[in-house]
Amino acid sequence: MAAELCVPASAAAAVLAHSNAGAAVGRKAGQRSLHRAPAPAPAQPTLGNNHPESPKWNALMFNNELVADVHFVVGPPGATRTVPAHKYVLAVCSSVFYAMFYWDLAEVKSEIHIPDVEPAAFLILLKCVYSDEIDLEADTVLATLWAAKKYIVPALAKACVNFLGTSLKAKNACVLLSQSRLFEEPDLTQRCWEVIDAQAEMALRSEGFCEMDRQTLEIIVTGEEAVVFKAVLNWAKAECKRQGLPVTPRNKRHVLGRALYLILIPTMTLEEFANDILTLEETHTIFLWYTATNKPRLDFPLIKRKGLAPQRCRRFQSSAYRSNQCQYRGRCDSIQFAVDRRVFIAGLGLCGSSSGKAEYSVKIELKRLGVVLAQNLTKFMSDRSSNTFPVWFEHPVQVEQDTFYMASAVLDGSNLSYFGQEGMTQVQCRKVAFQFQCSWDSTNGTGVQGGQIPELIFYA
Repeated sequence: MAAELCVPASAAAAVLAHSNAGAAVGRKAGQRSLHRAPAPAPAQPTLGNNHPESPKWNALMFNNELVADVHFVVGPPGATRTVPAHKYVLAVCSSVFYAMFYWDLAEVKSEIHIPDVEPAAFLILLKCVYSDEIDLEADTVLATLWAAKKYIVPALAKACVNFLGTSLKAKNACVLLSQSRLFEEPDLTQRCWEVIDAQAEMALRSEGFCEMDRQTLEIIVTGEEAVVFKAVLNWAKAECKRQGLPVTPRNKRHVLGRALYLILIPTMTLEEFANDILTLEETHTIFLWYTATNKPRLDFPLIKRKGLAPQRCRRFQSSAYRSNQCQYRGRCDSIQFAVDRRVFIAGLGLCGSSSGKAEYSVKIELKRLGVVLAQNLTKFMSDRSSNTFPVWFEHPVQVEQDTFYMASAVLDGSNLSYFGQEGMTQVQCRKVAFQFQCSWDSTNGTGVQGGQIPELIFYA
């Protein structure tokens, strides 16, 4: 997965230490030495690349041998690339480069080796420094964030975080959670948690889950426990392979450490917790805990986790029915909506039969600009009440703020049904504001003022 590049934890920790050191020397940069005269240097840089001494013609010097006074040999042995650069331009935009070239312990060599930064990421860094242009790609963005942190270029680091946030999905949420914690990016960390909370099963079954560090594994606290347990076992298997250990129950216990005892095994069924990673004594104790009147002491937590509770945005103020109400024979009910903050749409609440108990077949879809983001073909039973009946997508879908999406339902069932009326253009649902518009896909009478799809079911 290109977007799931994993930076080694030990190397990345060294980078962050380097960055912290760079920040410290950046504050000291410009102080005169008592032992020798300082080298000619630009003014101490501001930590950004919009410095007034960085004219646009600097862009012409990017990756250019003309008057280059330093060369970087970037990348690990066997995969290096030599990149020309100009000390003054770099020093103006980064306190780390300033210290490297003009501080008391400045580098005097004309060739500097950087084995812990990818060549492509380093070129993106230099292009940002020389021209204020930022060109990010999914397969190099994590390595670029690493480089931006190492050389303290905040504008590039912020762009990387924003890029990762917009590409965040359930399949890469776990690995990005691990990296965001490593890079100390709290906003991205929070966004990762939002995705994992709303799409726990998909996130925990992803390949990225097995790429996390153990500290991040230990704080994963969402999802159905059987899914968590299976995901943890998959992680242990992958960690054994990373450490060159045989994949045995003993080694899986070893690499898990205390993370094993964060799993809520007592909340699972007997079949779900049965696994060779538990010792015979642990298995026996848990079995007694299930069956005995005087329950034994367990090393596992007992209180079941509380996941996110689904919320419902109700867009009608009342409901009604008429003898000539909607014909549900393959025609589409649809509505457009937008939100003022990021949420996860989990399903739709639908009106049911007004003439007795009835079963409906239904296909629900969520689209943006004509592209289907989620759908489900299922059935639901209604009971003649005016209640709404939830129909769920297979997985919750992240929707961004200030962007219109289209929710639709094609029903087949009883002709006589309830319908919503006194519809609202704007609905405030706790902290989330919904805005509704009519949809051009709607061919069965549903609009803002009345019709089907009385509720949007979401997590926030």
